[in-house]
Amino acid sequence: MTNLEAIVLGAVQGITEFLPISSTAHLRLVPALAGWLDPGAAFTAVLQLGTLAAVLVFFARDLGAMAKGAVRAALTPARRGDPEVRLIGKLIVGTIPVVVAGVLFRKAIHGGLRALPVIAAAMIGVGIVLGLVERLAKHRKSFDDITWRDALIIGLGQSLALVPGVSRSGITLLVAMAIGLRRDAAARFSFLLSIPAVAGAGIFEMKDVLHTKEGLVPLLVGLAVAAATGYASIAWLLRYLRTRTTMPFVVYRVVAGIIIFALIASGRLGG
Repeated sequence: MTNLEAIVLGAVQGITEFLPISSTAHLRLVPALAGWLDPGAAFTAVLQLGTLAAVLVFFARDLGAMAKGAVRAALTPARRGDPEVRLIGKLIVGTIPVVVAGVLFRKAIHGGLRALPVIAAAMIGVGIVLGLVERLAKHRKSFDDITWRDALIIGLGQSLALVPGVSRSGITLLVAMAIGLRRDAAARFSFLLSIPAVAGAGIFEMKDVLHTKEGLVPLLVGLAVAAATGYASIAWLLRYLRTRTTMPFVVYRVVAGIIIFALIASGRLGG
């Protein structure tokens, strides 16, 4: 992998990780269109550590409050019911499903699920469902209204993001809105919920990437670009969802999926 490829893939990762359009799908599609080798699921997972850094920086205040809450709860058991402590618990509950699914279906994630027809179908299918949810959901619940049950349901949705084309942010937004959350509240919980899952996947796959012939430099370049573009993407999406709907992303997903199928059918894109 060249440094140019790493820059492009890092930018693709950073921009698309937090938009509901599937970063993994784009990291599979862009190299295919450019005639590059598929970077592989391991490189994709490690590249997400760049966008993880973006989340950690953007939500530093929230994470700091949770850390202080955890310390207070450890020192004073009566504080275990504080909002910051409950949020930590909800994020843990929401993370369990994707950990279980990642272990059980690791071979499929690295193999057949990365096929372009699977990605195209997921882009279209999730796009259509997201559109229906956007139209039918109540969009009333705030971030503070998220219950333990909500966290588990959103976490179950996140586990589906192991299928390329589904989109971690897309499926968690979809599920969160379906159970009544406002768009901006759904996005905020989605971003925070991504932290343990992305960190775990990236660290777990790191050993495979470090032993590839490309070396460490392209990976570091990709991580830096992903972090910078990811931060900008988070800020933009949260601001956007305060006043607007996800319908443009619905249209994008469906059109992109149709184009992928058309390119495969024409022989211009290998399946």
